[in-house]
Amino acid sequence: MARVEERLRELGIEINTPPKPQGYYQHAVISGNLIFISGQLPLKGEQLLYKGKVGREVTLEEGVMAARLTAINSLSVMKSELSDLDRIGRIVKLTGYVASAQGFNLQAKVINGASQFFYDIFGDMGKHARAAVGVYELPLDSPVELEVIAEISS
Repeated sequence: MARVEERLRELGIEINTPPKPQGYYQHAVISGNLIFISGQLPLKGEQLLYKGKVGREVTLEEGVMAARLTAINSLSVMKSELSDLDRIGRIVKLTGYVASAQGFNLQAKVINGASQFFYDIFGDMGKHARAAVGVYELPLDSPVELEVIAEISS
């Protein structure tokens, strides 16, 4: 049994078909030994599970869960592109955008939901470089959007 798939089962996480792109772009682009995952949202199927600004309509805890779900969606894109999640050598870079209410400055804590997920799945190979950026608006009124770069092992 595949190592990553086994870890996902242990944690009770199901990887589904990735949500459809919300515009004219590709879910992912592979260049050399890197896979670049386009911005993902906290969608379950076609439904946005969290809506609004963190610190106003969305609590910090909900923001963390939205970031985790978005990381799961990023992993589903990797699976659809690579077929085998064990081909992921490491998570290289995570850029997290948090739609923030005025005065909210805990973007790093929100994006920790995604960082912790990748660590839980890949261990030390899930540790990554990161940016957590506060923004005023995101697509579909999402509270979180993630971009991920991962290394593909040979």
